Amino acid sequence: MKRILAFTYAESVRATRLFYVLALGAALTACAPTVKVAAPEEPITINLNVKIEHEIKVKVEKDLEDVFSEDSDLF
Repeated sequence: MKRILAFTYAESVRATRLFYVLALGAALTACAPTVKVAAPEEPITINLNVKIEHEIKVKVEKDLEDVFSEDSDLF
């Protein structure tokens, strides 16, 4: 008997598994993420315009303490 494109059950299972493995391998390689690292075109600028008011408040508080101290003749 000649077999023309006739597969046994074991051969068809093997062929099906091979197809699934190849399809999964192709899907995994096609969906590989790419990461690109590049320098920015414009320079990075940092804005340092910050108002510092703490020193002024401390000076005013010290002056007020001197004015309202017990040694002063304000009250």
